[in-house]
Amino acid sequence: MKHLTAHPCFLLFLLPALLLAACARNTEPVSRQGFYFDTVIRITLYDTDEPELLDHCFALAEKYENLLSKTKEGSDVWKLNHADGAPVELQEDTLRLLRTALSYAELTGGRIDPTVGSVSRLWNFTDPEAAVLPEPSLLTEALTHVDYRRITIDGSRAALNDPDAELDLGFIAKGYIADRIKDYLVSQGVTSALINLGGNVLAVGGKPDGSPFKVGIQKPFSADGSTACVLSVTDLSVVSSGNYERYFMKDGKIYHHILDTKTGYPVRNNLSEVTVLCRSSTDGDALSTACFILGAEKGMALIESLPDTEALFLTAEGEILRSDGLKTIYD
Repeated sequence: MKHLTAHPCFLLFLLPALLLAACARNTEPVSRQGFYFDTVIRITLYDTDEPELLDHCFALAEKYENLLSKTKEGSDVWKLNHADGAPVELQEDTLRLLRTALSYAELTGGRIDPTVGSVSRLWNFTDPEAAVLPEPSLLTEALTHVDYRRITIDGSRAALNDPDAELDLGFIAKGYIADRIKDYLVSQGVTSALINLGGNVLAVGGKPDGSPFKVGIQKPFSADGSTACVLSVTDLSVVSSGNYERYFMKDGKIYHHILDTKTGYPVRNNLSEVTVLCRSSTDGDALSTACFILGAEKGMALIESLPDTEALFLTAEGEILRSDGLKTIYD
């Protein structure tokens, strides 16, 4: 991507998963955090002191959680998963996101699949102390219901043609929500803001003085919260997916939340993390997961095939692999 600027720099302050740094300015930024999508989110405005804008941002977060969460009773996703295969009337945002999710399933040959819910519900990554391995027979049966081609969309209605299939948009939903919050802020004249949805970071413009924001990429499993690298970004999304985000240990082995749609088990390759930089947080969310699942070689080939998209791949040994548009910065 020819328009990205990213370089190592000093990190001024840290946040979990993706670590943010902001510069000093004459007036204090307005910031708020809350708990949505099973994670802490923070939105910071740098060129306005109007708290009502944050009120609306968090109202949007609640709206989309109630619309897209598979665990929220009454959400569009919940309705689809409990319709026994019957068509369900969906809101336009859900249809828009579902179509995008299906396009990425097609792009990756089903390596990411929005019907992975029948498998993901067998795993518990929210409470590591209580986590147990699913019975292999249950995983085998659940995998028979993972097939994105069984989703049909007809106008404003969608259906899971397999009544035992389950929709799970977790690999793309936070990115979509970040984009919608940005759309709102831009519509209100905001030109400098950071949206951090649990590690999905979306920069609205740059800092008020015209310099870029600094986004630090966490070193996986780092006990002291240190960074692997720091990027300078303006009006870009930075999304990371890795095996350190949600996981549990069993018999000395890590079991993480990024599942292989071929086996039902967490993906096992030589990667610890993938970070994608692009304009759309929706795309960045889907691509970071897709590239982690595909592995370094195929994942990097996918990134290089896409316009205005760059990525960093962190291997288990700590090596940083960079797409062509970032190599000149790090080499």
